[in-house]
Amino acid sequence: MPNTRAMWLGVGLGVGVLAMAGVLMAGPIDPPPGPVQSTFKTLAEVEPRVAINPVNTPGDADSLYRITQPGSYYLPGNVTGQSGKSGIEIASANVQIDLLGFTIQGVAGSLDGITATVAAAGVRVRNGLVTGFGGDGVDLGAVIQLGVTTIVESVVSTGNGGWGIVGSASTGIHACGASNNAAGGISALADSVIDGCTATANLVGISVGDGGVVVGCTAGENHATGIETHGPAMIRGCSVILNEGAGISTNSGCEIEGCNASENNLDGIKIASFCTVRGSVCRSNGFLGNGACIHATGRGNRIEGNDCLGADRGIDVDSAQNFIARNTCVGCTTNWDVVSGNICLVVAGKPGGAVLGDSGGVAPGSTDPNANFTY
Repeated sequence: MPNTRAMWLGVGLGVGVLAMAGVLMAGPIDPPPGPVQSTFKTLAEVEPRVAINPVNTPGDADSLYRITQPGSYYLPGNVTGQSGKSGIEIASANVQIDLLGFTIQGVAGSLDGITATVAAAGVRVRNGLVTGFGGDGVDLGAVIQLGVTTIVESVVSTGNGGWGIVGSASTGIHACGASNNAAGGISALADSVIDGCTATANLVGISVGDGGVVVGCTAGENHATGIETHGPAMIRGCSVILNEGAGISTNSGCEIEGCNASENNLDGIKIASFCTVRGSVCRSNGFLGNGACIHATGRGNRIEGNDCLGADRGIDVDSAQNFIARNTCVGCTTNWDVVSGNICLVVAGKPGGAVLGDSGGVAPGSTDPNANFTY
């Protein structure tokens, strides 16, 4: 027969365990003392930013909206400017503006789209379109102060009467576009970084000051220079094509590496003194004018490992005391135009026989590892 006592003991233990589990899982029966508090979040807590509108950011005589306090602001919709006024004036440091993909549209006689009238420390503008203003699209460089960090990112600025985007010193301009601006596309002063940007059909494409860095940018079909520097700077991985002036034009002490400069009306890459041009491709420059693939006007430059094709002049060096090595020039009206007093060995390559498989052909004509070749 079954052990009845054992069965009842098991049932009792099970009930006790269930009861204890219920006690452990249940919340307190008695409410806490005091009035009942809401668990819902306020609108300010859900969206902890300030809308740019006439109530929160009223304008003044020369601005449609004016931000006077630090904080995070957003644009709730498209904005149309007014004659004689900027769209948004930033009159405080530590201001972030999210345009939320909306457009700030200028009108005839308007000033800047977005402008900073104080040293714009900690200012960040992002994610929208600024177009059709009489002045600059975005101008954070009105008050110049070294060491002040500002950021412009994912902003498109088109059809403005001045520059598309202007940064002060120590500005980061990232993933922006500037086109058809009367003065220029994108400009920043000393110690600034411009990366992943596109500048087309402006007067000047991109301009950067001392210590600036331009990386991964495209400047094409501008009416003057594609990319220009005003002091020592670094330009890497950029494409400059079909500009009406030079593709890249630098001051002294610059480094240019891994760029493509093609079909510019003047020089593809023009440098002054103490610059390095390395690993770049220059093709068909002097397109509608007279230009070289690489043109050095001063001394102390290093021109190394570049490919030059189909220009009026391949490599053009006007001064002595430059080092020119391991470049190739082909199909230029004059492949080499280098004055005396430079370190430069040019060797005409020897056409070889057919090559099939893993062997064949002839050596290019010199065992000197620093030789340049014309073929």
